Amino acid sequence: MRRVHIHLIIAAIGSIIVAGLFAVPAHAAPVICEKWGSATIQSGRYIVMNNLWGADTAQCIDVNQNGGLTVTQAAHNKPTNGAPASYPAIYAGCHYAACTTGSGLPMQASASGFGNLRTSVSMSYPSAGTWDAAYDLWFDPTPRTDGQNTGAEIMVWLNKQGSIQPVGSPVGTVSLAGGTWQVWFGNTGWNVISYVRTSATSSLDFAIDTFYADAVGRGYAQRSWYLTSVQAGFEPWVGGAGLAVNAFSYTTSGGGTDTTPPTAPSGLTASGTTSSSTNLSWTAATDSGGSGLAGYDIMRATGTGAFATVGTSTTTSYADSGLSASTTYRYQVRARDGANNLSQESGTVSVTTLSGGGGGGCSAVATVQNAWGSGYVVQPVTVTNTGTAAKSGWTVTLTLPAGHTVTGFWNASLTVSGQTVTARNLSHNGTLSPGGSTAFGFQASRPDGNTQVPSGYGCA
Repeated sequence: MRRVHIHLIIAAIGSIIVAGLFAVPAHAAPVICEKWGSATIQSGRYIVMNNLWGADTAQCIDVNQNGGLTVTQAAHNKPTNGAPASYPAIYAGCHYAACTTGSGLPMQASASGFGNLRTSVSMSYPSAGTWDAAYDLWFDPTPRTDGQNTGAEIMVWLNKQGSIQPVGSPVGTVSLAGGTWQVWFGNTGWNVISYVRTSATSSLDFAIDTFYADAVGRGYAQRSWYLTSVQAGFEPWVGGAGLAVNAFSYTTSGGGTDTTPPTAPSGLTASGTTSSSTNLSWTAATDSGGSGLAGYDIMRATGTGAFATVGTSTTTSYADSGLSASTTYRYQVRARDGANNLSQESGTVSVTTLSGGGGGGCSAVATVQNAWGSGYVVQPVTVTNTGTAAKSGWTVTLTLPAGHTVTGFWNASLTVSGQTVTARNLSHNGTLSPGGSTAFGFQASRPDGNTQVPSGYGCA
């Protein structure tokens, strides 16, 4: 059966197979050398796949029925500035129509059970070769069980060897799941968010939402998207024999024994309030339950109204923008740990925004990064402050051609009404100095063969 792999940006991308035939479920511990070979284990709970998608060199894996695999042969010698040879991995969920049992996937990231999803892995590494050891968490705007996901691919790199790097470029660092991670972002027709541990580890235990909440907070993922599979394995460029997943687990009930919520954040203050923004800061919460502090939820109320969550942060600060002038807002913050336990709310701080506008005009210039018969990616849409004063908050409007639908976006908040798309800044990119700029992007589908793209970009 024909298989296609589209690699739009040459870098490390996780498992991408467009179609495949999967091996008959095995009761022994088979050695798989077929390029697309796989085996189900533990009565269908997990699938182990050879997944040799990027090369024609030999690769064999020895399946561990207890939940893992060992790469026993790998004759790869790929250039390190290109794509890896393969992604031998174990997974739960659905991957190109091959679904495991009892995973509950696909599951929408806004579902009540999403916070209970948890996974762990233990790995061992050879001293030779060039490779990364990584989770691959796949999200799609729809609950699809086959084909390529087009929402977000979150890679969690436990370790790497050699001169390799993730898709895109670094955008920051964050402390999550007991470690510090360098965050990378790129887009290859879907968002690729990679977390590279600054000090290598051979094991990891975390709630899926630990990393997904960070990606959502950065504007790279959405709560409306669906998790389709949880995969753990390796991307080898050179060699790879000896890479091993010794143990893997995926649970839908939270796993572990951490039922202790973090302490409440304290000392919430606001500063630098303008007509459309304010800056919040607070003293960190602590977590004694063992799963580690995952981040904070920021809640806002207008006047005497009810509180609603308006953002998340993995630090002890948050910049809220897009506010109305001459309006009173109240804020609270609560902490969340790796097991999705929530703290009590912090104390409340109130601010009243200043009167007047946001500081001058702006422009929006769009670039079509990639296009195909049934869709396209617009990136970057560069927003520039054309005024002579600092601008706090921006709004970009554009018109979609008839029949086109936005399927994903990043670095902005998007709403769609008919064919009009309105993009607003996020907390981290709303303030622009005179001449300063920022950028966002989006992906859209269109009738097959249609060549139109959005038009009428305006900025205010």
